[in-house]
Amino acid sequence: MALATKVNAYNVYQDGVKLVGIADEVSLPDFDALTETLSGAGILGEIDEPLLGHFGASEIEIPFRTLDEEMFKLLSAGSSVNLTLRLSTQAIEESTLANDFMPSRIVIRGKSKGFSGGSIKQGSGTGSSVKVEILYFLVEVNEKKKFELDKINFVYKVDGNDLLAKVRKQV
Repeated sequence: MALATKVNAYNVYQDGVKLVGIADEVSLPDFDALTETLSGAGILGEIDEPLLGHFGASEIEIPFRTLDEEMFKLLSAGSSVNLTLRLSTQAIEESTLANDFMPSRIVIRGKSKGFSGGSIKQGSGTGSSVKVEILYFLVEVNEKKKFELDKINFVYKVDGNDLLAKVRKQV
């Protein structure tokens, strides 16, 4: 067993081609479940009940050092965006205390929804970025699927468990 400690290195790919010009940090999105507030007889106060597998709109912002060709490839109107982040996570092997590395992968598919041009200053990057509406999101840790959300195909899996399989059979 290993204790994951930090991301040692990562790369971002669009349709399998490594993107160059990506800035230092990519912030991963939050996923907030859609809820309905329940109240009434037999309930003490209110309960926000999550609707399993249903999440509000999510986006990811891909930062670029400058306005470059790679950035604008993500902006083609009406085109889908297919991104893969590949990470090497540094870890400490618990039995030997030696360093180890494990792979992680994040797959994001969606639609380009805009960009920020950033700012222009001599001797500096622009801080430009592309915004992507997320329709599909997958997280793999050590080659095991841990989280998968496919909004179009009605798939929601956590730690290998298909939480909507029964619902898909009923509708």
